[in-house]
Amino acid sequence: MAKPLLHLMQIVSPALPVGAYAYSQGLEYAVERAWVNDLDSAADWIGEVLSHSVGGLDLPVLLRLLAAWRQNDIPMVQYWNHTLQAARESRELLLEDVQMGEALLRLLVSLEVPSAVQWPSAEPISFATGFAMAARYFEIDDDDALSGFAWSWLENQAAAAVKLVPLGQTDGQRLLMALMPCIEKTVTDAYLRADDNIGAGLPGLAMASMQHETQYSRLFRS
Repeated sequence: MAKPLLHLMQIVSPALPVGAYAYSQGLEYAVERAWVNDLDSAADWIGEVLSHSVGGLDLPVLLRLLAAWRQNDIPMVQYWNHTLQAARESRELLLEDVQMGEALLRLLVSLEVPSAVQWPSAEPISFATGFAMAARYFEIDDDDALSGFAWSWLENQAAAAVKLVPLGQTDGQRLLMALMPCIEKTVTDAYLRADDNIGAGLPGLAMASMQHETQYSRLFRS
């Protein structure tokens, strides 16, 4: 097996066939309403979602999923998998999570990852659950897994902003650089968050996602 770093690059790559490029997580509606209309407002929107949604929910749960997979504690894996899905604030956000998770699961099954092959067919899987499954199989360090997960999310959001705002490619790189410190902080904070403090409460994101369901013109699925 190749070095864990190479496998990390594999599972965070935009080329990973999970369809992440198809989702904007409400950004498309935020642009439609002119809440986001330039580089600074894009950085504000994406940075807040990264800090309070990815950082408040996905990363702390990912950390617990990594531990559960390490111990082969399947009931705990399923508990946190259900927690992630129950915490999604709109139909679109839930579908995004499950559709990407199931796409990743199919890939891992085709790569003959044992825990993927054994996953119950009737059990919807969240993306973070599949990501943790892959990280454990490829022996990726927890810090690197959390940073890679956050980076993959940020890179897809930056790509969406380049298309939607629109931003130039150079501004897309400025956006990534501006939010790199936010990734470092959210990863650090994930280790400090207690079980009863896990969750995301961003009314603007929830409303944007729900309004996007009936938006008159859509490039993205969320």
